[in-house]
Amino acid sequence: MSPLLVMTVLHVEAYKPHHPLLERLWQWWKPGASFGVANMHRATFERVRRTHGLPGRWQDLRDDPDFAIHAAALHLRDLDRRLPERHVRRYSRDELLALGYNTGERNMRAFARGVPPGPMARSYLRRFRAHRNRAAEVLADRGDPRETGDG
Repeated sequence: MSPLLVMTVLHVEAYKPHHPLLERLWQWWKPGASFGVANMHRATFERVRRTHGLPGRWQDLRDDPDFAIHAAALHLRDLDRRLPERHVRRYSRDELLALGYNTGERNMRAFARGVPPGPMARSYLRRFRAHRNRAAEVLADRGDPRETGDG
């Protein structure tokens, strides 16, 4: 999976504080909230956990950023496998995968066919595009030897 894609998604998902205590309080107030630095919902995590035999529980995402990033990268890889090779040119493959991360596989495939995204998905796409350069800078600063181009 493209490190740039993963890093950009993490930047977009960084809209709320990711402190374990704050996430526990957030869950108390909103039981269906997403967890971890990648804001993964329980149903998505459970699907990734079963598919890849991940150890741990959904709640572990809030306490273990590395685990949360690993689960997010696996989910993006799963979405990539389900995205048709041919898609409308208005979106790059990484943009479609980011939309899939945010809106789900079914919507991602619809966007790939040319169905226009709704306002929330368009907002996510704008944030994804806005954070891409910053994510690339972070990867470059870390000296990541892997490709940081569009996946």
